[in-house]
Amino acid sequence: MPQPPTQPTAAARIPCPAGPYGWRPLVLSAALFFIIGFVTWLNGPLISFVRVAFTLNDLAAFMVPLVFYFSYFVFSIPASLSVTRTGFKNGLVYALLVMAGGMGLTGQCLHACSYPGALGGFLVLGMGLALLQVAINPYVSFLGPENRSAQRIAIMGICNKLGGIVAPVALATLAMRHMADISATLPALTDPVQRLSVQQDFLNSVYWPYMGMAFFLALTALWVLRSSLPEIRTDICKNSSSKTSFIKILLSSLNTRTLMGAGAMFFYVGVEVLSGDAVGTYAQGFGISLDQTKFFTSLTLFFMLCGYVVGLVLSPRLITQERYLPLSCLCGGLLSVGAWVTHGYMSVACVTLLGFANSMIFPSLFPLALKGSGQHTAQVSAFLVMAYCGGGVVPQLFVLLKPVMGFQAAFTCLALLAYALITLYALHFMNRDLRKTPPMVKEI
Repeated sequence: MPQPPTQPTAAARIPCPAGPYGWRPLVLSAALFFIIGFVTWLNGPLISFVRVAFTLNDLAAFMVPLVFYFSYFVFSIPASLSVTRTGFKNGLVYALLVMAGGMGLTGQCLHACSYPGALGGFLVLGMGLALLQVAINPYVSFLGPENRSAQRIAIMGICNKLGGIVAPVALATLAMRHMADISATLPALTDPVQRLSVQQDFLNSVYWPYMGMAFFLALTALWVLRSSLPEIRTDICKNSSSKTSFIKILLSSLNTRTLMGAGAMFFYVGVEVLSGDAVGTYAQGFGISLDQTKFFTSLTLFFMLCGYVVGLVLSPRLITQERYLPLSCLCGGLLSVGAWVTHGYMSVACVTLLGFANSMIFPSLFPLALKGSGQHTAQVSAFLVMAYCGGGVVPQLFVLLKPVMGFQAAFTCLALLAYALITLYALHFMNRDLRKTPPMVKEI
């Protein structure tokens, strides 16, 4: 297997984010991030879809993101064990195959009018994504210089959010064109046979899109297997010959930085999903129609894409990736307050603009939490991916709190709590790292 070149000296430091492997692996990785974004951000409009199709309340409809993101919590450590044994590239292949299975199962269960079965499909899909995330994030981090890792992840984020923008629009166009009419028709039907027929037709509109995506993911797995992606061998792949050694490393990786980083990641993914997947429910609180709210997830992701582009330009040229993190949280906090004190479309605009504020939190947070992990990188990455379950928990808290506090106050309180905790984590470890870092010659 090819070995990564030795770290270049300061004088010969690589001036671009691609690193010693060149741009080709980054381009291939970016295509995978597009797929991750497309699959993940189908959840936003799908919440409204299943609410209408199965006549669900908000709590039941929000089981979609809860089950989807809970799979990260359950399967991240097994995924990390798998990656240490198979290597990054094979891990990507297996992840795509599991995702294909999850897509196919979801499509079949929706076709059969089984909501519990569809939730099982989301669990399998999330299992594949957990494996993909455990493999792809550190893989991208190792493709080039450490001080450019946020820049590389920002490139991946642009592709991820492009997929996220396309997914809700595609689903809304293919399957949700008459959702407002169906929402008004289904509750009024008293004949069970007629009601089942309307429900079946509505659910069938997503059957072929889901089966098509399952086939596409299987083809992508074959493409990755035969691609020129390098198999980077790092300390991650050492000490992984047995499950016992993996568990020992896993336990030894539990330190303050890892646990607090996982907590910060929990709330970050929570607030990201809250502003992306729950924005439709938030907008409906102002009486905005389903025909409009089904596109709001794409709007949030569009602003997130803009934030990635800005971050790609500014970091690390003008703002270090560590300092970008608290600044992003400050922006998010101000927009959250703006959503609370305004109403209607202006309040919804503040929520969608959180996509801009959130964009550079993950590219800065993941390398910060991973810093200094060494041979524990796979285990620390697994803990961070486990924390993605916040994307299911925080929106559920929003659904539970909004009847008590009102939807605006519930949204703002959860968002402010998330941004405050992420900022505290960032400032604490930024200061700690600065105290530990010896003086260095200024880089030209």
